[in-house]
Amino acid sequence: MAGEAAEPTGLGYEGDGPVTTDEPDAKPDRKGRFLLFGSKKNKDGQTREQEHSSESHYRIVSPTFQYTMSHKRVGKCIIINNKNFDEKTGMNVRNGTDRDAGELFQCFKNLGFDVFIYNDQTCEKMERLLKEASEEDHSDSSCFACILLSHGEEGMIYGTDGAMPIKTMTSLFRGDMCKSLVGKPKLFFIQVRSSEACRGSEFDDGIQTDSGPPSDTLETDANPRHKIPVEADFLFAYSTVPGYYSWRNPGRGSWFVQALCNVLKEFGKQLEIMQILTRVNYMVATSFESWSEDPRFSEKKQIPCVVSMLTKELYFH
Repeated sequence: MAGEAAEPTGLGYEGDGPVTTDEPDAKPDRKGRFLLFGSKKNKDGQTREQEHSSESHYRIVSPTFQYTMSHKRVGKCIIINNKNFDEKTGMNVRNGTDRDAGELFQCFKNLGFDVFIYNDQTCEKMERLLKEASEEDHSDSSCFACILLSHGEEGMIYGTDGAMPIKTMTSLFRGDMCKSLVGKPKLFFIQVRSSEACRGSEFDDGIQTDSGPPSDTLETDANPRHKIPVEADFLFAYSTVPGYYSWRNPGRGSWFVQALCNVLKEFGKQLEIMQILTRVNYMVATSFESWSEDPRFSEKKQIPCVVSMLTKELYFH
């Protein structure tokens, strides 16, 4: 069975603004920032910063670069798993997605998340689910995770009854919208699939290898494009680079989710999140290759894409 195509995706760019010269708004106050070297008095008896020297016995105080994961709960993880779609949408059944959802449920549960799966949600229900989640009190949680499994194209994700902007859901968790998650990591894992033949989507031909083809027929998953909020502490893990096909095996699930779950099971409580996702990239890039009776869809490769606005290191141990 041939892989299925999807709408092309790409990274957007903001227009150029006016070129201006940077100017200071205020003189920095170094006293209240960090006590780096302690203090001592000069000849006049006034306190001044102690210069760094080999004779200094003062402890250097520096900010931590790890997210605090010691809250009462790790956090909520919402999995939206859309498999069946209204006929009017023209979207096919997403075979293999239940395998993805089940594997993800177990992996994130093992990391300590409170995991909830919502199957076959309309656009209204998807937005309501995430709006309610964003309005919850996350004060006792260390982070938040959301996994989107559906059809998608050009920054849109499909509910069972049609498409809606991904940004509509992700923006609900910005700092000005969800105060109890300010300064905490907000993780979005996005695996969407489009059955529409698309204009401009590319295959990654990779480099010829000697590895044998997988036994099951493969289908394609299209990576969505959407504008990333500028607020900090978001991470978006996409199944593929914008503009390229993403692959899913109807029997085993998507390449991206298979790799993500394999790495999380083995290293989820040891490695930092970017190390985890780098290993996911490596696994998808080296361990998978498409096979189809249609040569146009055979021997293709894939590489996931991570967009991070995290400001600290994230460990789940």
